[in-house]
Amino acid sequence: MDIIRVLNSIDATVWGPAMIVLLLGTHLFMTVRTGFIQRKLPLAIKMSVTDDDGAEGDVSQFGALVTALAGTIGTGSIVGVATAVLAGGPGAVFWMWLTGVFGMATKYSEVYASVKYRVKDSGGEMLGGAMYAWERAFKRADGTTPWWAKLGAVLFCVFAVIATLGTGSAVQSAAMTGIIESSFPDLPAWGIGLVIAVSVALVIFGGVRSISKVCEKLVPVMAVAYVGGCLVMLAWNAPYIGDAFATIIECAFTSKAAFGGAVGSGIMIALQFGCARGLFSNESGLGTAPIVAAAAATKNPARQALIAMTGTFWSTVVICLITGVVVVSALLAHPEIMAAGSISEGAALVSAAFSTLPYVGTPVLVLGMVSFAYSTILGWSYYGNRCITYLFGRKAIRPYQIVYVIVGFLGAIGVGDVVWTISDIGNAFMAVPNIIMVLALSALIAKETRHYVYDGNLDEACEDEIPLIESK
Repeated sequence: MDIIRVLNSIDATVWGPAMIVLLLGTHLFMTVRTGFIQRKLPLAIKMSVTDDDGAEGDVSQFGALVTALAGTIGTGSIVGVATAVLAGGPGAVFWMWLTGVFGMATKYSEVYASVKYRVKDSGGEMLGGAMYAWERAFKRADGTTPWWAKLGAVLFCVFAVIATLGTGSAVQSAAMTGIIESSFPDLPAWGIGLVIAVSVALVIFGGVRSISKVCEKLVPVMAVAYVGGCLVMLAWNAPYIGDAFATIIECAFTSKAAFGGAVGSGIMIALQFGCARGLFSNESGLGTAPIVAAAAATKNPARQALIAMTGTFWSTVVICLITGVVVVSALLAHPEIMAAGSISEGAALVSAAFSTLPYVGTPVLVLGMVSFAYSTILGWSYYGNRCITYLFGRKAIRPYQIVYVIVGFLGAIGVGDVVWTISDIGNAFMAVPNIIMVLALSALIAKETRHYVYDGNLDEACEDEIPLIESK
């Protein structure tokens, strides 16, 4: 049995029924516990573009949101959707979308915990995430942390660092290189990789403020431009949009094959790939966005938690759904794409779908892929930065950043679809300790959400003092 088969077997196991139940179960459970917090989405969107004056933090609320969005709106929003369709059928798009709708509650909850239990280092920088929630929320009366809480914190950070090198660096760099080479075949992969490495290093070596400044300018522009291009694609295939939605919904609940029998799967496979790619897209339950959310200037945890959940809405409920409908409608309009039987990878499928629109489709895909992937590399570098700091102290930040840049270059010159599988596995292992923490704190999150959100106290400053820790 070769390494690819072994990895696929592990991936199928970790993303089996148990993970789906844990993930969707948490989304549904936290939706109920938070009083269907999704209904506060209009308020959250409004808050996301306003500053919380006088609040303590390293970056603005909007800066934290777009930095997190930089990490979530990546190749998972484009290639990930096509991969889900290819492996799980059109029905996977429905399940991916559903993980976004209910995943907003989990995103709210994990960010709430992260901001509530954040700390400040001796340099004045905010530190937060599942690791600090594990360490502080479960402290004994004597101030010591139980071994199991410390283990949860360490495991989260270890899996996160591994995931950042794959999901954040290698996968995105490989995707950028592949899409650029398809348009400019004369460019050498090493040259593209070198440009990527240098452009990433120039930003991430400046820390969270540097990353946030770039993302504040890049993310809104790239998202609007990509969605606009997709709307042109949908207008081009307008007669097939209704059939596309019908196919997506029907295949989500039946074992019907699609596109002349070229793509088809059972309900469980559609659900499995939809949930896996949904998490890869919006990261709800993964524990990544809370790391940067902890750096936001906010009066209380509920404000930033509400703002953070809009990231799941934009990345999956909007962008992934639009991408999915574009791909399915293009396949319905041009069944010959799958009839040849030559497409076996998500990148090839999405490229073929977008190329059906002359002059516009391919440029939209290329620009979207490159900008999304680059922003994801920036966002995930910060996640790894904070996790490596927790494990080894500030002295480990620069070596990690150097390794991160090198891995990105290596991804550009020779990483295939196997990295997607490794990333899926890493994401699953990273999500487990984070979700357990969220469930363990669900009663506290629900109680304080009632106070801040539903009792009209969103402008109230949190009385908890942010503790100062010694930098290692």
